[in-house]
Amino acid sequence: MQEITKKIFIEDQFPGVTLGVIVAQRGLIQIDAPPSPEDARTWRASLMSLGGGLERVLVNMDAHPDRTLGARAMDCTVIAHEKTANIFRTRPSTFKAQGEETGADWESIPGLGSVRWAPPEISFSDLMTLHWDDTPVLLEHHAGPAHGSIWVHLPQENVVFIGDAVMKNQPPFLAGSNLKSWLASLNHLMSPEFKGYTIISSRGGVVNASAVKTQYDFLKHVHDKLEKSTSKKPNPATVEKLVTSLLTWFKAPAARQKQFAQRLRYGLLHYNARQHHVTNATEED
Repeated sequence: MQEITKKIFIEDQFPGVTLGVIVAQRGLIQIDAPPSPEDARTWRASLMSLGGGLERVLVNMDAHPDRTLGARAMDCTVIAHEKTANIFRTRPSTFKAQGEETGADWESIPGLGSVRWAPPEISFSDLMTLHWDDTPVLLEHHAGPAHGSIWVHLPQENVVFIGDAVMKNQPPFLAGSNLKSWLASLNHLMSPEFKGYTIISSRGGVVNASAVKTQYDFLKHVHDKLEKSTSKKPNPATVEKLVTSLLTWFKAPAARQKQFAQRLRYGLLHYNARQHHVTNATEED
């Protein structure tokens, strides 16, 4: 566990996302959970030594399985954006570890089997403030990586958790993203408001301004490439060529090349298909 400030910690030793916890007078504000319920219980037990009040709450940065599969094992109230809550309303109550390969980290965890989801019990639209200590914790909606993606912002401590908005040396998940909104969110993150901040990514921990700019440049490149092809029916051969090109942006270890290629392949095909559907629907109207 890495200490960011006296009351803010992160943990990246579990497969999946980088976890966070804020120690407050009222209790622990936990950010995301490991995808494996067994790891989630281990993580929950390790938090007992941190002190703070008795209450517990879990904030889901979006609906991605890597951060929500272990939520029930955290055994506390779950908070998320209303669009994330809506996604859970359309999911079956039980997750089964099968189906398409998306390039997610949970897919490499053996023995997951069936897992019961823990849908958010509290949701919000634009901003929610937690007054659990002398200084506020802001939950802010910042669209882009997913419809319901949020940031956890501690303005007094100059710390912000940004979920999957920036991913260190690995390709992003594009299937459910909105690239225009994502670029706008990154522009905001690069503004003077966040100068001097400690920025924490859910995929890589602490990231600097250079990593934010690299993420912006990559997404702008992808956006420009896809803009040229949205008027055409999604073409797997063209996507495959683009996957090969995009992989050169990342210094991925050989063991993860296949996973990252599949993440891009799945993301591009689904993003392209979604954009093609929207374009056709607009033309028909």
